[in-house]
Amino acid sequence: MNNSVDNSIKNPSSGLTSNSIGMEFVLIPAGEFDMGSPMHEKRRKLWESPVHRVTIKKPFYLSKYPVTQEQWQVVMGDNPSYFRGEKHPVENVSWNEVQVFFSKLNALENARENNRIFRLPTEAEWEYASRAGTETAYFFGNDESKLREYAWFLENSGFETHPVGLKKPNPWGLYDIYGNVWEWVQDEYHISYKGAPADGRAWENLFPSISIPVRVRRGGGWNGNAGCCRSAERLFAAQDKRLNSLGFRAVWVI
Repeated sequence: MNNSVDNSIKNPSSGLTSNSIGMEFVLIPAGEFDMGSPMHEKRRKLWESPVHRVTIKKPFYLSKYPVTQEQWQVVMGDNPSYFRGEKHPVENVSWNEVQVFFSKLNALENARENNRIFRLPTEAEWEYASRAGTETAYFFGNDESKLREYAWFLENSGFETHPVGLKKPNPWGLYDIYGNVWEWVQDEYHISYKGAPADGRAWENLFPSISIPVRVRRGGGWNGNAGCCRSAERLFAAQDKRLNSLGFRAVWVI
């Protein structure tokens, strides 16, 4: 695989900024990458293929951490999480409820005349940011024994979430991109990448006859093994499903 990144942004983490409720964001550069897992990758799944080239044409901001319970509370006025803690990632929220969160957050920002738009990342944006220019199974290489340094997962989580930001970040300054909680993305789930968009946009409206679409989740959680935390790993859940291992992070559209 051959990843390429726009060299005009050499250090995305230097573009750190925040919104009105204190969510911190990292600037993710435009670039190209090969999405999916090659045949030789350990623990790979069939639905991570075929490997295909994706171009992210515009830079975007991605939240430095998963959205926390404190941030959810400010916007939504409640806390549905099973594992409580202000700095813990919010979980037990459906994809549908996440859309309401963004609608309210955007309204809040616009009321303050900030003219900002926030949304879920697309599946391609998520994997691109997770890889951070790398081509290996994990952004730190292929040695899964190092995962403990970067993620809370089945082997070290104690079967619960943890405050965000306690483990090492990826090369672009994103914390908990592996483990702690799985993360919703915008896309509907499909069993392969055949016909997937090559421009990084969300792949939706695949099965209009289905009353409750199935959405993609990424990154692994406190209850997943090391294989669930690979950059290419992808699972799914009905968009009205709530799980105490499933949260999300935010894109700030430039």
